[in-house]
Amino acid sequence: MSEELSRIMAKDPEQKEFHQAVREVIETVQPVLDRNPEYRQAKVLERLAEPERAIMFRVPWMDDNGNIQVNRGFRIEMNSAIGPYKGGLRFHSSVNLSILKFLAFEQVFKNALTTLTMGGGKGGSDFDPKGKSDNEVMRFCQSFMSELYRHIGPNTDVPAGDIGVGGREIGYLFGQYKRLTNEFTSVLTGKGLDWGGSLIRPEATGYGSVYFAAEMLATRNDSLEGKTCLVSGSGNVAQYTVEKILDLGGKAVTLSDSTGFIYDENGIDREKLAWVMELKNIRRGRIKEYVEKYPEATYTATDAAQDHNPLWSVRADCAFPSATQNEINGKDATNLIENRVFVVSEGANMPSTPDAVDIFVDNKILYAPGKAANAGGVAVSGLEMSQNAMRLAWPREEVDNRLQGIMKSIHKSCVDACAEYGLEGNYVAGANIAGFTKVVNAMLDQGLV
Repeated sequence: MSEELSRIMAKDPEQKEFHQAVREVIETVQPVLDRNPEYRQAKVLERLAEPERAIMFRVPWMDDNGNIQVNRGFRIEMNSAIGPYKGGLRFHSSVNLSILKFLAFEQVFKNALTTLTMGGGKGGSDFDPKGKSDNEVMRFCQSFMSELYRHIGPNTDVPAGDIGVGGREIGYLFGQYKRLTNEFTSVLTGKGLDWGGSLIRPEATGYGSVYFAAEMLATRNDSLEGKTCLVSGSGNVAQYTVEKILDLGGKAVTLSDSTGFIYDENGIDREKLAWVMELKNIRRGRIKEYVEKYPEATYTATDAAQDHNPLWSVRADCAFPSATQNEINGKDATNLIENRVFVVSEGANMPSTPDAVDIFVDNKILYAPGKAANAGGVAVSGLEMSQNAMRLAWPREEVDNRLQGIMKSIHKSCVDACAEYGLEGNYVAGANIAGFTKVVNAMLDQGLV
């Protein structure tokens, strides 16, 4: 373990998710530090790992029964060297300071890769919107924004959605921000199309991870045509991952949620995908209902006692983890390799544990880490900010073309960084090095701040 990592871990010994994210970056950028000793002199690693600002606040709200509830709100403003803080808000019972610091840290490098001028941040609450009425979600969002609005703005910090924060939540948050500040501005992305949102924004993260996989396959003169694909999750990212896999001629056979996963050997076609979207986005049901509608599929319930996820034991060509962090462990990674998967493109943030990442890299499969593969979401958020600033809306084809161009650029940045340091094919190192050097050089240009 490096001295820098030891010092960072000693400050917050309980923040294991944050340490995992920092460790991966520090380990892969060692060649850059060796070549540029001024980076160590300037303590850039310690500065990168310390948020510029970490905000925590109380969120009191009243449920439909008239009972007062109290949640905790956060915003981690990690790094603004290349632009205003940009990153999602997550509403989920698992949210804590460690998870949000890891997400904000990852966001810094992800945003740097997009070619857009955005810093990195992340926020959210341990409030879980599942099972809550629209009025309860609205009251919570209004209370949350009543504190958060003091810390954000179009030139300071521009939040977006994440797990538990979709169009409904963004709408309530934006309405309260507008009420408090008396201005209509691009302070949130993921807005409705009628009031400042961008076409392709809901699809962007899923589409982007598939576009990145296609770019990796092209380096081997291959494509997604005819490939069988595993997809985890069943929310926004997973849904549009399946849609783009279909567009490019592949076949998705799995989806999941916290209760378990479905396997449909015949493939999730457009009709089935539309049914899943209605189930998840409107009825807010569970994925196990899929087998009631399509009995040829099978459902496997989650078993917490198992040391692996059987979803990753299904034979396939490609895997798109699109649920949450650390959903693929070392055993899962081994199962994927043994079942002939040779492409892994991460739609979720840090879905693979360090053991799993090592297995993918050692086996030289086409493995795209989340900070590169799922950057499409924040890229289109940046495009939404551009459209808002110009008070216009680009057509769907233009946004999609720009997204494809950004994903191609991210892929090229990773490949070029790998080649520069003799690490060809290692997209983990390539993504970290490319993002790291851009942010660090901007920090050094701006002095000790």
